[in-house]
Amino acid sequence: MHFISSELENYVEKHSENEPQLLADLNRETYQKVLLPRMLSGHFQGRVLSMLSKLIRPVNILEIGTYTGYSALCLAEGMQDSGTLHTIDIKEELVDLQRKYFDRSPWGKQIVQHLGQATDIIPLLDLKFDLVFIDADKENYLNYYEMIVPIMNKGGIILSDNVLWSGKVLEELNPKDISTAVLLKYNKLLQEDPRVETVLLPIRDGLTVSRVL
Repeated sequence: MHFISSELENYVEKHSENEPQLLADLNRETYQKVLLPRMLSGHFQGRVLSMLSKLIRPVNILEIGTYTGYSALCLAEGMQDSGTLHTIDIKEELVDLQRKYFDRSPWGKQIVQHLGQATDIIPLLDLKFDLVFIDADKENYLNYYEMIVPIMNKGGIILSDNVLWSGKVLEELNPKDISTAVLLKYNKLLQEDPRVETVLLPIRDGLTVSRVL
């Protein structure tokens, strides 16, 4: 589902910050070589992630769902010099592509890649986080959230992607559609959970910003 016209999307991009050349190169290579390139955050959402990170100035960042590394590089733009970004993904075939672009960036030595199931890896991270970006399998969003909230610093920000799920959150639920069912519960939880304050932004496929109280 397109929430705004392609013409308006183009206008928004043209009147937002330009896409850095490194990310443009990664965008291009992702579309040339990787399956499901639409999973990439892309120019506009990437600039939103970058701006939020620059406003937050996080020390430690956690990303669940690396894909080809585009969003990690956007989030790293606001990271403090002493900070680290931990990014988790299950696709071994993408690790080298991620690392190539991480090492071309100023933050290569600060970005730590984790390969495996996030539910296994998160408990091993002995850190408190200022910024978390959830952009992985929707079936586990509730699990990720409950694991993340206790390791967030007060005032930390949790970003959740794809929470509008191509508009399926408004449609009659198919009993076999587990992802939409979980997202409906997840969106309700974020709005009602007294541990956070939340705003859902209609950016691309829906981006929720939740501040830990």
